[in-house]
Amino acid sequence: MKLLNQSVKYLSLSILLIVSIWSVVFYISMLDEIEDRIDDGLANYKLLVIQKAAGDSTVVTKSTFDESNYAIQEISPAVALAMKDRYVDTLMYMQDEDDMEPVRMLTTAFQNNNRYYQLKVINSMVEEDDLIEDLFWSALWLYIILVVSIIIINNLVLQKLWTPFYSLLNQLQQFRLGKSKQLPQITTHTREFNDLKNAVNALLQHSVETYNQQKQFIENASHELQTPLAIATSKLELLLEKSNLSGTEAESISEVLQMLERMNKLNKSLLLLTKIENKQFFQNEPVNINTLARQCISNLEDFAAYKAVRIQLTEAAQTSIHINTSLASTVLLNLIKNAIIHNRAGGEVSIHITEHALTICNTGAATPLDAAHIFQRFYKADAAAKGTGLGLAIIKAICNLYGFTIRYNYNNQQHCFTLLFTGSA
Repeated sequence: MKLLNQSVKYLSLSILLIVSIWSVVFYISMLDEIEDRIDDGLANYKLLVIQKAAGDSTVVTKSTFDESNYAIQEISPAVALAMKDRYVDTLMYMQDEDDMEPVRMLTTAFQNNNRYYQLKVINSMVEEDDLIEDLFWSALWLYIILVVSIIIINNLVLQKLWTPFYSLLNQLQQFRLGKSKQLPQITTHTREFNDLKNAVNALLQHSVETYNQQKQFIENASHELQTPLAIATSKLELLLEKSNLSGTEAESISEVLQMLERMNKLNKSLLLLTKIENKQFFQNEPVNINTLARQCISNLEDFAAYKAVRIQLTEAAQTSIHINTSLASTVLLNLIKNAIIHNRAGGEVSIHITEHALTICNTGAATPLDAAHIFQRFYKADAAAKGTGLGLAIIKAICNLYGFTIRYNYNNQQHCFTLLFTGSA
């Protein structure tokens, strides 16, 4: 979830809780205020009735609620002295009404001419119920409007506030070492965002300088190492052509030439691996795996015939990927060549192409390879092998560069390498 959405989420939940509590308290307070107003009216009406009863003895004879809002009943002194004012909500039949109506009733006691009476005073709640209902809906709509307005305003304000951050993030996502010429820039008065921009740009500047130094080193190493190796190899080959060398001397020179050839291959492999890890390959284009596989098989056909290995290609789909052509060729050539080298005489190599994968299987050693280490640099299953130990490491680096997945498994006495172009399991 985006930081902006999280900010809006938590802020809105907090405000929702606060406004909800406020709405409930406000509604309860207003109800209490309405009841207090009604109770004050009943208390005043009680005093008026008691005062009227003191001057008019016929008042105490009114025992029913007919056209008036009070009723009086004589009670014993003990009951009267124990009685306290009591307010209750109830339902009563009112005059000229067919249905029962809600009323607020005050029950109290008073003394008149040394006699004790119970007084019940009522007040209709019909208008008050309408008022309470109106109050409820008003409070509810006010609550909804407040919550929606606050969420919308928070979203707009936070979106504007976080705009520099997302602008910086977008520029960082598009920044590429060796390609981007300008460091990310944002215009903001927020100190934290300016500090973040300065810190990020300092790290990027250091990365750019390191990248340029590594690139320069690779270019220098490629030239400075390859040239003396080529010269040494050439001179040794000329020396071998002389007829006055003894058999031992010729054998020693031949061994040195083999060492130089291995060193040359190792140098090229290390330089290629470093270029891949530094992402110095940008000329990506659509590459048809089927066509490339047939080209690689054609290039290795003589080598496979020499090793007495048969190559079989199965194409279940036409597959194209977006990749540097040279790197794609390196992956397929290394996988097919390894399948031929580490095979047995009369063995076979099967290549199967599907819509999202390439699988290369070969017969060979009867024991599986160490799947946890075969993609590590300089790892060799056979210590006596003459390879550089970098072929599978280069393949793994190319796969990591493009988000592909390379897997090894041993099944039915065949060693299989599966290349998933989707980068998913």
